[in-house]
Amino acid sequence: MTTAAAHTTGSRTLAHPERAEIRLEAVLHALADPLRLAVVREMATAADPDAQGFSCSHFDLPVTKSTSTHHFRVLRESGVIEQVYRGTAKLNGLRRADLDALFPGLLDSVLDAAARQGDRLAADGS
Repeated sequence: MTTAAAHTTGSRTLAHPERAEIRLEAVLHALADPLRLAVVREMATAADPDAQGFSCSHFDLPVTKSTSTHHFRVLRESGVIEQVYRGTAKLNGLRRADLDALFPGLLDSVLDAAARQGDRLAADGS
């Protein structure tokens, strides 16, 4: 993870909080939305969840493009994900190392709880 507040590739920059600027309440807010949580769950199951390899279009979100952009911005600005441009694609990666260093066990607990809730709701037929 770079310590710069903005990541630059060519003329495009995206603001990211530095590790020390990531706040628990912002992370919890970002993870509280079901669509954002689904994105993070999918990133976390990747072979290398810290890899910057998921384009925004990789995720099949049932929302408009502008709403999808909003969700990714909330995740980025909270410090949950990092976004970088590779050519014309904006790639996304989970900032697991930063989150685990700041809030040990939080991400794993939230992801485990989300999986258990999904199992419970599927068993209930909800």
